[in-house]
Amino acid sequence: MNRFWEVDALRGVAVVSMVAFNWLFALGFLGVVAFDASQGLNRLWALATVAAFVAIAGLSLHLAKLQGKDGVARGMKIFLLGLAVTVVTYLFIPESFVSFGVLHLIGFSIILASLLAAGLPAASLFFLSLAIIVLGFVSAGAVVETPWLFWLGFPPQGFQSVDYEPLIPWFGVFLFGLALGKVFYPKIRRASPAPLLAKPLCFLGRHSLAIYLVHQPLLVAALCFSGAACII
Repeated sequence: MNRFWEVDALRGVAVVSMVAFNWLFALGFLGVVAFDASQGLNRLWALATVAAFVAIAGLSLHLAKLQGKDGVARGMKIFLLGLAVTVVTYLFIPESFVSFGVLHLIGFSIILASLLAAGLPAASLFFLSLAIIVLGFVSAGAVVETPWLFWLGFPPQGFQSVDYEPLIPWFGVFLFGLALGKVFYPKIRRASPAPLLAKPLCFLGRHSLAIYLVHQPLLVAALCFSGAACII
């Protein structure tokens, strides 16, 4: 696919943010530093990082569509990787395994948008995005009796997951990125070479999925070898 260095660089910034946040989260979990991921600016940092990944995924779907790429196949691949994360985390942390995390979200969003929304104009996508995000705020904290709507954004009582990004409101963020793609890249054009200073970020952005899948085990290993008390 014809790549755009500015998109890769933005994704690279998100990768750096993700790794830094998870590093501090692991250090906090092991008691090395005081770091509460669920409060204040740390919570906003986590939400902003996820939002960046999801919006860039939406923008990237538009670029792929311009170049005739099959979004559904890409979405299925990412969703299946999310299911693999579910299996692995269930084996190690069954009380709060990843049931519908960021990979599930991005994969399912790519499939859904490819089939139903990719052809909509930017204005319609912005409106639909806003509606889904607002619905997410309005329904935040809602608990339902059925256990089968957690992926949509309605978890049952006592639901826990270390990575939980349901369709409502996050599909709205994905559609926002898709709309931005239509605004800033209305037609396919030749990609320009990346500036020298941006190349490291572009490299990280091009390999964001691989980095996401391997950085956490490597992070734990680094903490163990550094002498931190490692709990397995």
